Amino acid sequence: MSAVPSAVPSLARRALYEDVADRLRAQIFARELEPGTWIDEMKLAGAFGISRTPLREALKVLAVEGLVTMKPRRGAYVADMSRDDVAQIYHLLALLESDAAGEVARHASAEQLARLRTLHDRLEKQARQRDAFFATNERFHMALLDAAGNRWRTQIVTDLRKVMKLNRHHSLFKQGRLADSLAEHRALMAALEARQPERATSLMRAHFASGLEAAA
Repeated sequence: MSAVPSAVPSLARRALYEDVADRLRAQIFARELEPGTWIDEMKLAGAFGISRTPLREALKVLAVEGLVTMKPRRGAYVADMSRDDVAQIYHLLALLESDAAGEVARHASAEQLARLRTLHDRLEKQARQRDAFFATNERFHMALLDAAGNRWRTQIVTDLRKVMKLNRHHSLFKQGRLADSLAEHRALMAALEARQPERATSLMRAHFASGLEAAA
């Protein structure tokens, strides 16, 4: 008689601090916790109905992501971006995403290009809806990175884009920038579909240069 296999251990439940980190991250992105403000741990722990231990673990996660700054003997603060921070992040995003655009123009499948076309067409329809445009714009950029097929680049850009959400002067907030961004996307989409890697690379780099100028 064969031995009865031992029971497969159940998967561990998601740690409480991860849920707390998600909630805090959402509050930071929604500006419920403003950049530069002190995080009142006792008040938040009471509001969440938890002890300060999982809250502090969550703050450590957000500190690694660059969303929170831990100051000795002063506590945690929502990170605030200087203009130099913004310029440095735009520089890195331009390098990484322009390289990805070239790769997509060279190697993307018809299905991947169709996905990008669908997102671009949605942007065209959202030209006067800033919040919707902002969300679809991010989905377009992440879909392009996925199509480029380098998970390490995608992870780095994902982390950088989280920090960029702290920027008080996001380029899409500037009058007229949304229409300019759409025109840049239109040209980029045409280059991707025409399989023009050098042009796609150049257009993506110019897209970030224009965004930085608008955010300055």
